[in-house]
Amino acid sequence: MKERGLPSVNSKTDTESPPRLLLTKHHPQSILILVPLDTHQLPDKPKTLYNASSPLDASTSLSNKKMGSQVSEKVKLLVAVLALQVCYAGFHIVSRTALNMGISKIVFPVYRNIIALALLAPFAYFLEKKDRPPLTLSFLFQLFLLALCGITANQGFYLLGLYYLSPTYASAIQNSVPAITFAMAAALGLEQINIKCRYGVAKVVGTVASIGGATVITLYKGPPLLDGKLLLVSSANTILNWTLGCVYILGNCIAWSGWMVLQVPVLKKYPARLSVTTITCFFGLIQFLIIAAFAEKDIERWKVHSGGELLTILYAGLVASGISFSLQIWCIDRGGPLFVAVFQPVQTVVVAIMATAILGDELYLGGIIGSILIVLGLYFVLWGKSEEKAAQVVEDKDLRRHLLDQETSYKEIGAVSGIP
Repeated sequence: MKERGLPSVNSKTDTESPPRLLLTKHHPQSILILVPLDTHQLPDKPKTLYNASSPLDASTSLSNKKMGSQVSEKVKLLVAVLALQVCYAGFHIVSRTALNMGISKIVFPVYRNIIALALLAPFAYFLEKKDRPPLTLSFLFQLFLLALCGITANQGFYLLGLYYLSPTYASAIQNSVPAITFAMAAALGLEQINIKCRYGVAKVVGTVASIGGATVITLYKGPPLLDGKLLLVSSANTILNWTLGCVYILGNCIAWSGWMVLQVPVLKKYPARLSVTTITCFFGLIQFLIIAAFAEKDIERWKVHSGGELLTILYAGLVASGISFSLQIWCIDRGGPLFVAVFQPVQTVVVAIMATAILGDELYLGGIIGSILIVLGLYFVLWGKSEEKAAQVVEDKDLRRHLLDQETSYKEIGAVSGIP
């Protein structure tokens, strides 16, 4: 913008030049900025007003860009964690569909772990090649026990429970895993119980509520509330044995919780998480093959007889063990394990909708009451863990400040007394 009555000039930068005024015309909050002018070229000419952006405009623009980036990151994280829960919800439906088709409860996890191992092994080998510590015989034995708990018992109990129960209640009972994990960790001394603090009370109440909800589902079926009349696939998906199915799913939750508790000392010794998962998956596959050698000798049970069976196996291996695992690592890395766990009940809701519409599942009063108790317990435990973590951060800051104050006072005393 050219000021009336003043000629425009081409200026050079000169450190000894007096400042000139620049004026922006693009924003109503324009301010005058002092800029050096080359007076050797223009000794007798007045200064020219030029356009410049306000520092306030620049900081506002930077702040808006940063805020937009943060919002975009939060949206990505939210979409990813919701997609993760939908993938796991689909696995419940796919697994039940596979059982309805007649796939063996032993052959199915064997194929699933073969696909998962083929996916994980290359990434574990190349990504953690430099960070992977050497393996010892005793540590391999620990990983074998970890696989026995986290792969064989976990997946085996789940499929047995799903066979007798339904995907909706299997998913609902699995919401008790954080509470059971806390109870196990407390029993082993890995978690502290402080009932004098509200977060300690919340964790205890949440654990009791979750276990109580699982007990209600197991012991009280109640009358049906909603019949599965929105069938998309004709399927006689009846609950074969309510109590036995719940007991098996509880076994699945206990094995799952034990797996997470046992991972803590293992990962301290061997921080290559992807390699630990791959080796655990390998040992789990070996264990399932040993069981299959005694329990599934019919060669016909190992054959894939239809495209539907192949689709369920591929979903279990690629999506449930491949894509979901990658998504979970990304979500935990960006939002933390607590953030991911908070969305666990979303999976139950999606499973209930899909199971009612596709499989024709019925919803029962006992299952609804127990599910509500489990979800409430879940959030009590998660809130307690969050508050405990925040309190620990404050306590660490106070301790650090106290130590720094002590160090400063000692230095001052030494300076006064002449002690170095």
